[in-house]
Amino acid sequence: MSPSPTPPPPLRRPRRPAGPVLAPAPDDAQLAIAADALALGQWARVRSLLAETGEDWDLRGHRLTVLATSPGGAAWAGDWRLAEPDSGDAATLLALATVRLALHGEAGTGAAAEACATAARMLPEDPTPWLGALILARRTGTPADREHAFRQIRARHRDHHHAHHLMAAALAEEQPGTRDDPRHPAHAFAARAAARAPADSPLALLPVVAHTERYRVLAAAAPARRGRPDRGHWSTPRAHRILRDAYDWWLEWGGEEHPRGKVDLNFLAHATFQEGWMAEAAALFQRIGPHPTRAPWSYAGRDADGAFRAAQATALRRAGDTTAPCPRGHR
Repeated sequence: MSPSPTPPPPLRRPRRPAGPVLAPAPDDAQLAIAADALALGQWARVRSLLAETGEDWDLRGHRLTVLATSPGGAAWAGDWRLAEPDSGDAATLLALATVRLALHGEAGTGAAAEACATAARMLPEDPTPWLGALILARRTGTPADREHAFRQIRARHRDHHHAHHLMAAALAEEQPGTRDDPRHPAHAFAARAAARAPADSPLALLPVVAHTERYRVLAAAAPARRGRPDRGHWSTPRAHRILRDAYDWWLEWGGEEHPRGKVDLNFLAHATFQEGWMAEAAALFQRIGPHPTRAPWSYAGRDADGAFRAAQATALRRAGDTTAPCPRGHR
């Protein structure tokens, strides 16, 4: 029997969040503390955090990718690796931080790939070094490199959340075209992943992610429409169906305990807003709270912070004092 959904909180007008918006560790206090410590060279706190994380692969991957963005992260991870050369955690953090440097042109792609391979040899059961390889291949490698890394991740964690998002985004960039095709590889990939995942898996939302990633690609291919939502992209029967299914999944399962749950909520809120389902969007904005993510609000050439705030304010205003969204999302 599926769990009863938690009712959404009462709608209220948004206030300016006290903390920074678009933070990489939106609601993981331990991760935020460890990231701040790493920026000061205190890698011992990171070691403790990763030990506590254990083999929760989605959580581990999320925490390590965020830690890799800490200022000086690669240098401090290198110090940790020198101090504890047998530490697979140190090697994996160094690999992900080196991948980030490579993507910013501050390190070679060969060095980043080798760092990922070294970490993978040290931790053969861990999908996270391969996540680093996939992030690298997503931007600098070939489709074969990307497929190989993705297969290695799935061999270790079949329903890896971040890896599926990366593949949906990469596939969305194939065959850009000028309009969306329901048979596009990104849609086929997302539909298969959602169908084979367990009922409570947030991969149920992947078709919405793929649809949104196609929106990003199509908007970039048509600069004249940049900054304006293409209503046709969001108003097709297929768009209605995948969004209705995703929203119904959220009502039943929530998925907000997942370490990347806020990422899913932001994609779902963005899509419901674009569809014009304001009561549903407002409920999702309440769940997001002060934790927007840069994607997908930055799509179509927008300022992510401004786009999020504008959509949030509009949805709450148009939803009024409604406290329960339409159960099937029909408008």
